[in-house]
Amino acid sequence: TINKIKYIDTFPVRSAVLRQGKHIETCFFLGDDAVGTTHFGLFIENNIIGVASVFTSNNENFDMKNQFQLRGMAILEEYQSTGFGKLLIEEIFNFIQLQQTELLWFNARESAVPFYEKLGCTKKGASFEIPEIGLHFLMYKYFNI
Repeated sequence: TINKIKYIDTFPVRSAVLRQGKHIETCFFLGDDAVGTTHFGLFIENNIIGVASVFTSNNENFDMKNQFQLRGMAILEEYQSTGFGKLLIEEIFNFIQLQQTELLWFNARESAVPFYEKLGCTKKGASFEIPEIGLHFLMYKYFNI
């Protein structure tokens, strides 16, 4: 099942997948506690195995007025490549459409680009480095509202 969760509930999965070997404090993203931010948790039974967060945030590379940013998308390693990530992203796409938002954008790790491309997302521009995290691409998906 996929449920809305509190930002603090994202930390165990973010830590295990996105911030390996780093302090738990690095799992807090600026805006996690903002009113316009929504956090999603993917559960098997009562165990959280995946998380993603949607922030109200405009990127200057896009002209749309209504934009959301995807951050902290992560599925525990033992559940990766099983379709769970696709389920979580599809839930987020549904959420975006219900909010009547025109654009979802995000910074995707190089290794995740093919996953997002299969789901209809597009790269924009050249790769860039996020210090201590790695090579990323700006990606996006338009929604008809």
